Amino acid sequence: MSMADTVLYEVSDGLATITLNRPGAMNAMNTETKVALREAVRSAAADDAVRAVLLTAAGERAFCVGQDLKEHIGLLAADRETGSADTMSTVSEHYNPIVRALAGAGKPVVAAVNGVAAGAGLGFALAADYRIVADTAAFNTSFAGVALTADSGVSWTLPRVVGPGRAGDLLLFPRSIGAQEAYELGIANRVVPAAELRAEAEKTARTLAEGPTVAYAALKESIAYGLTHSLSETLDKEDELQSRAGASQDHAIAVRAFVEKEKPKYLGR
Repeated sequence: MSMADTVLYEVSDGLATITLNRPGAMNAMNTETKVALREAVRSAAADDAVRAVLLTAAGERAFCVGQDLKEHIGLLAADRETGSADTMSTVSEHYNPIVRALAGAGKPVVAAVNGVAAGAGLGFALAADYRIVADTAAFNTSFAGVALTADSGVSWTLPRVVGPGRAGDLLLFPRSIGAQEAYELGIANRVVPAAELRAEAEKTARTLAEGPTVAYAALKESIAYGLTHSLSETLDKEDELQSRAGASQDHAIAVRAFVEKEKPKYLGR
């Protein structure tokens, strides 16, 4: 559990569960919450005992509605008085490190989206590798609606998920995207009844936590690499990563289990 209690952190059997815990504020990101989330995500990414991460939120209304605008308005007023621009440094101080840690973690990250994911909340969900979404949940880019541009990686992740044309539409004309449309767009990998979300997400994340972690880390890396490199460069990257996966204990375990017609018991190394 974090010091702040606005973000809960728990590790059990190789699974780190990170829970945004401001349900009364729709899990909006005030400074305390941003710092706590950044530290929790960094801890999960750096801990070799953690083999998968589940990112979720308390309450039924919201996963995360992004920046806490009530706090933000006060900070902006203070900036005007001092002539500084400190408030917007939250992007480099908080949002960027959170998204880098989620996307760059050498282990799979599952987002269990229980309610509205807007602005940075959408960014966090898109930074995950797999999104399980309650049928009552919704997504919204939100940024242009408060005269801001995209942050939290959304200008990178969203066009890659839905295509640049559709991303432009969703960013210029922010609107609520229901769970079914999110599934059709590729934003949601799976939609489940809200009452079953936590159990389904936990089952999925635990399955990944018991899987071949080295191979999963390599898959994450190769997908991200392939999006921005040529086929020839990506083939070289696959060669490098396959050598790493092939040298893992889990690969030897998998091959032996296949030959002996048994279920492999992976070690995550």
